[in-house]
Amino acid sequence: MATFQRARSDEQREIRRRAILETAAAMLDEMPVAEVSLNELSRRVGLAKSNVLRYFESREAILLELLDSAWKQWTADLPDRLAAGIDPADPAGRRGDAFAAVFAHSLAEHRVLCDLLSAQAGVLEHNVSAQVAARYKKAALANTAALAELARQYLPELGEGAGQLGGQVYMAAGAVWTHARPSPGMLAAYEGDPSLAVLRMDFTSSLQEMVATLIAGTLARTA
Repeated sequence: MATFQRARSDEQREIRRRAILETAAAMLDEMPVAEVSLNELSRRVGLAKSNVLRYFESREAILLELLDSAWKQWTADLPDRLAAGIDPADPAGRRGDAFAAVFAHSLAEHRVLCDLLSAQAGVLEHNVSAQVAARYKKAALANTAALAELARQYLPELGEGAGQLGGQVYMAAGAVWTHARPSPGMLAAYEGDPSLAVLRMDFTSSLQEMVATLIAGTLARTA
């Protein structure tokens, strides 16, 4: 646990702020979003909870900032993976399926991002001020616009529909992650009654199928 003296300059305050974010990110590597508490974060960073709240207004504000950062880190590698996974000479339908496969398999490698996405609307967007909410939503719009531009690069047939698609797959990823991680009680129910097994979702394959369907639908409507 680090111990800090009072931050007296802008540089020291920024160092403190980064330390809080980095400590919260390290906690997310160890535990799900639901278990990240402000008390434990304060203990690990070496600050009183009231001092942590001088830099971020709530636990949720910290996690929203980490969500934006994690999304940007994931999309930084996406262009190379799309270039390797999509043949521009293929017909649109095949390119759409390939885009969905790259999207789902690459996102599955980022557990923390998926966990944050699944908690976004139901948890993280609560207990924040209008200012923090607006700042996050602007960042989210920019992130989905960048994803839409990547989709349009490989699927120009999407046209203006690429923008809507970017937002749809953003929401779909969080929803599928939630359903693909059932509680112990749900797992026991699936194991006890084979007829329920159809309800158990694999994250990667389910997300790939959903994104492929969204792309096919957007292509059809655009055409």
